[in-house]
Amino acid sequence: MNALYFVLGIPVLGSAVLALTGHQDRARDTNVGFSLGTFLAACVLTVQVVSGGPLFAANRQFFIDPLNVFLVTLTAFVGLTTAIFSRPYMRVERDHGKMTPPRLRLYHSMYQLFSFTMLVALTTNNMGILWVAMEAATLTTVLLVSVYRTAASLEAAWKYFILCGVGIALALLGTVLLHMASERVLGREGGGLLWTNLAAVKAQLDPNIITLAFAFLFIGYGTKVGLVPLHNWLPDAHAEGPTPVSAVLSGLLLNVALYAVLRCKVLTDGALHSALASQLMIAFGLLSVLVAAFFLSRQRDVKRMFAYSSIEHMGLITFAFGLGGPVANYAGLLHMTVHSLVKSAIFFAVGHACQKAGTQVMADIRGLIKVSPTVAWGLMLGSLAILGMPPFGVFASEFLILTTAMREQPWTTPLLLLALAVAFASVFARVLPMVFGETNVKPLAHSPALLPVFAHLGLGLMLGLYIPPYLDTWYRQAARMLGG
Repeated sequence: MNALYFVLGIPVLGSAVLALTGHQDRARDTNVGFSLGTFLAACVLTVQVVSGGPLFAANRQFFIDPLNVFLVTLTAFVGLTTAIFSRPYMRVERDHGKMTPPRLRLYHSMYQLFSFTMLVALTTNNMGILWVAMEAATLTTVLLVSVYRTAASLEAAWKYFILCGVGIALALLGTVLLHMASERVLGREGGGLLWTNLAAVKAQLDPNIITLAFAFLFIGYGTKVGLVPLHNWLPDAHAEGPTPVSAVLSGLLLNVALYAVLRCKVLTDGALHSALASQLMIAFGLLSVLVAAFFLSRQRDVKRMFAYSSIEHMGLITFAFGLGGPVANYAGLLHMTVHSLVKSAIFFAVGHACQKAGTQVMADIRGLIKVSPTVAWGLMLGSLAILGMPPFGVFASEFLILTTAMREQPWTTPLLLLALAVAFASVFARVLPMVFGETNVKPLAHSPALLPVFAHLGLGLMLGLYIPPYLDTWYRQAARMLGG
């Protein structure tokens, strides 16, 4: 049987079960159990695709190919490790009175539903279902961001809902235009929203309509990616929601939104035979890197600081895919992977650090190394990894992106180097005293979950030193599919 049904079915079942039992003590373990089931099903699905080639399901409404299969596994893996991290984290939040039984029920059920929406967006072959899944992801994360019910979390949730709501409405208009263009070629009964059908006839699509469609789709899904100037929701959502939500927002949802942009770019490149899509991605990607890097130096809240770091890195990935070509696309895919792993590990360490200090203000978090060396080293190593220090995988992907930029768009290279230098100085100068300063934090009542932190950092280190052959093959196949 196609493992895709289990990949999508397990989180739906988990959401239903946890909507009823999410307030109980065993709900934390139940959440981990369903996430583990989803991850195992994703691994089986990956094996099926690697051994047998692309798969269709549900009357071709779902499609798994080299571009999305490992993103599905990455999403399921980070979803599992985040669920493991949230076990002791949510216990501490409950003990502090921030999570009541109804809020725990909401958190656990929406966590599984959020995983489901991301997996649907990654696996669907229908551009209309993709839009529905992205809208559903917005609604579920609004509930997760606002789960504390504080004034700040409610404001962040409303800002997220309004900005991303506008963005997703523009994406809907782009989807309608895409269908209009396909209907002229495929006819009314031709499955005009199926991506595989569109890709087969992309050279015949009306370039004027496709130009408008991509503009709306890029702005709409680009809002979810967090590209400047559509990024204002992202720092607030990361700072005010629970840390597990920050981890999956940065590590997963931004990837899913960028994946949607990439699917649209493939169609646009084929229809226009011009560099319009690439130029837009280069421009907005570079702008995001520059703006985010300079905003990093102004942050006082540690979660907001790493949220701006996510904007910077998503801008860099967008820039890489805008450059196009096998090397830049390969680098973009590698950077998506290592950013997901490293940034979620950082949020895991930050979550425990903030609970120890009782605050998210960096100036009030000092001397973690003396109270919890493992949390301190997790934060320190994670920060060095995300800043591009060798031999972590971020260094490898950034090196490939910069060397490609030197060849393809040399004028962008000094700007990228300046932004990376500013980001390094800003983050390192703030993390160093948090780890090695005079201590002002206290031990936690419950042991933190540090296995996910070092598992992610270990994988990020491995990808900087050695990329397994099957993963290298996937990167190469996906890079060729993206063209450019």
